Amino acid sequence: MSIKGLGPHGERASPPERVTLLPEDIKIARDLELSVCIVMHTMQSDWSKLLVQGLVGTLGDCGVSVTEVADSNFSPEKQAAALNHFIAERPNAIISLPVANADVADAHKRVSAAKIPLMLVDNVPTGLLPGKHYASLVSADNFGLGQLAAELLSNQVSKNAPLGVIGYEADFYVTNEREIAFNLWVQANRPNQEVSTRRFKSFSDIPDLIDSLLTEQPELSGLFVVWDTPCEVALEALARRGLEIPTTTVDLGKTVAVNLANGGPIVGIAAQRPFRQGVTVAKALITELLGRRCPDWIALPGVAVALDTVVQHYQAIWREPMPNGELNSLNKRFKMIRGTL
Repeated sequence: MSIKGLGPHGERASPPERVTLLPEDIKIARDLELSVCIVMHTMQSDWSKLLVQGLVGTLGDCGVSVTEVADSNFSPEKQAAALNHFIAERPNAIISLPVANADVADAHKRVSAAKIPLMLVDNVPTGLLPGKHYASLVSADNFGLGQLAAELLSNQVSKNAPLGVIGYEADFYVTNEREIAFNLWVQANRPNQEVSTRRFKSFSDIPDLIDSLLTEQPELSGLFVVWDTPCEVALEALARRGLEIPTTTVDLGKTVAVNLANGGPIVGIAAQRPFRQGVTVAKALITELLGRRCPDWIALPGVAVALDTVVQHYQAIWREPMPNGELNSLNKRFKMIRGTL
């Protein structure tokens, strides 16, 4: 699948296959006895945990020690403090998923000023440039993910039915791209479809945002939420009001995957591949530490997950079978669809 979006500086994407490590590269990396620190926007999501697994495992295969993994808990202040601490520790490199743009720019610039190589995941803070402040950005094709979510939802709602979007209020490249792409797809393919948007600062805002959407659009027929964890909160808020509305989201988290498999309101998921993304981040970083320049932006295409593909995509992304209970429920639903029950 081709990459739909552009990078934060208008770059064309390079595929993950552009960064490969030969056996001799791995041997050299092991001999160097490198150390790396990681700071994430959050470690509370399934996506983050799986990305860190792929990242840490690949670095371990190359003899690179991960000395710390910090959880910013979506706080720019916590992320800045973690980066300052890492700078004092002087690892061979720092990997960061920035929680914001302008609010964490200075903290990330201090990394490059300290001559510590910086690898970015998913987001680039304001004013940072590739080759000057950071080595490379590795992300999903978030514009493509927003398009996929719109296409999946369009299959479940009529052309004139009102839609809602729950976005993220922070100035965050990843979620901005998803929301923009969703709206552009609807404008291009469903020009008469009205889309109402609400944005949260914290997950606790979401129930009130759902109320606001329903007040504006009592006949709300579809919902897009920019990633899976706030989507779970939105679905709970709707359920407390006795409502099930067809919903799509981004990230094949376990809860939304099970909801899709069981025929819940989740009707499709635009999935990232966080384990593979973590592997790619590790390979790109080692490539850079060995003195070879990486592409400015490395992007992984998204995956459209529907009812008939959720099992195989769950296995491919999670590296484990879907729980038996969900498989049994899914098999029963397929039999009902085929008229064999």
